[in-house]
Amino acid sequence: MPAADELTRLTATEAVTLLKRREISPVELVDAAAARIEAVDGQVNALPIRFFEQARTAAKRLSATTAKDSARPGWLAGLPIAVKDYNDVAGQITTYGSPIFANSVAETSDLTVQTLVAHGAIPIAKSNVPEFAGSNTFNKVFGATRTPWDTRLTSGGSSGGSAAALASGQVWLATGNDLGGSLRIPASYCGIVGMRPSVGRVPRPISSLPFDPLWVEGPMGRTVADVALMLDAQAWPSRHDPLSLPRPETPFAAAITEPKFPRRVGFTPDLGLSRAVDPEVVEICRAGARKLEEVGVQVEEGGPDLSGGIETFQTLRALLFSALRGDLLETHRDQIAPEIVWNLEKGLALETDEILRAERQRAILCRKVSAYFDGFDMLACPTVALPPFPVEQRYPTEIDGEKLTTYIDWMFLTFVITLTGCPAISVPCGVTRTGLPVGLQLIGRPRGDFELISAARLLEQGCGIARQVPLTPRAP
Repeated sequence: MPAADELTRLTATEAVTLLKRREISPVELVDAAAARIEAVDGQVNALPIRFFEQARTAAKRLSATTAKDSARPGWLAGLPIAVKDYNDVAGQITTYGSPIFANSVAETSDLTVQTLVAHGAIPIAKSNVPEFAGSNTFNKVFGATRTPWDTRLTSGGSSGGSAAALASGQVWLATGNDLGGSLRIPASYCGIVGMRPSVGRVPRPISSLPFDPLWVEGPMGRTVADVALMLDAQAWPSRHDPLSLPRPETPFAAAITEPKFPRRVGFTPDLGLSRAVDPEVVEICRAGARKLEEVGVQVEEGGPDLSGGIETFQTLRALLFSALRGDLLETHRDQIAPEIVWNLEKGLALETDEILRAERQRAILCRKVSAYFDGFDMLACPTVALPPFPVEQRYPTEIDGEKLTTYIDWMFLTFVITLTGCPAISVPCGVTRTGLPVGLQLIGRPRGDFELISAARLLEQGCGIARQVPLTPRAP
């Protein structure tokens, strides 16, 4: 049997292959993950909610993998995973990073978790999150989560615990969800891969707003192949999500083995928004995009003009946020972070003309993107406008000397893409001069998830830094 540290260094794809061959067992992986969590999580605070015995019980049930199971796309064969603390796991607390819900125990697992469990995943822990939403993972319940690349700095968010757990070798796959960049930003800050699939690709938990098109569930892994594997385990339609898409005939794992490569890719540093982006980040991402030229892809400067997207997202996000959580202001205002109070109040104060203007502007952005993809296969830009920042800083207040006005302004490169409905993925493409990871965001055509994964794999191979994780947390 391989040593525990050898097991935690396997990719998810490698681990599942060994599970299917019965060369390792689910129990061995649970034990290896538990040992790694106990050894390193004190330095990053990624997985504060742990249920090892529950996972061991599930692992024993999954030890006998049948040939029929192994042939199913996305079969995970007993692989332990982390579940984001916005998702319910039966018998465990779901805090949403808020003291209001610190003792709220879920009676049943939600649809996201049920789907993964049905395909051989074993939840072993829940990952830390910001309070309700945001892209710096800290809260009053469990504290802050740090990137293992430099534990003085944030892991991003809101899937920051999931990303930090993956990067530090505590689990092989982790769940995430994405409204304004929550799968992509922490992926960039932790040097892993996070994909925002097309809306409806992954069925979402039952919601009070089931027709909202802004938020999605999606996969996170250390490699593009691992993300494709997890997406195959997630992308099974459900009648409980009215936006759920039919399952594609070809598994997403085939995007790795039988790829469809892009011919023409655009690169833009700022999506035409005329907002500041850290010059070193632009330099690293442009060099990453140019790596695609080495295999015959045509890479050109420029992209669609998405001006107006920042104000549009701010309005629609506030509307969604207040619809979901606005009632908490009346009963629990003193327990809610000031940024969240501001966002809730913004949503509750919206006038009809503001909402109509945002919806019309979103339609314009979608038309611009559709027209752009008539001539281009893909678009590339930085995932985040600046490298990881100090974990004690609630949010960045300026970028390259440009002052920011709200706590989410710095996330504009991901949240404007959310408005388009296009799938997007963050792939590590380089490191800064101080050794911090930088992700390149690839954006595909609407429902072009398969082609996006193929291009991401090509980028990953060209940049050659995927095997830098997992790593032992660093405290320079």
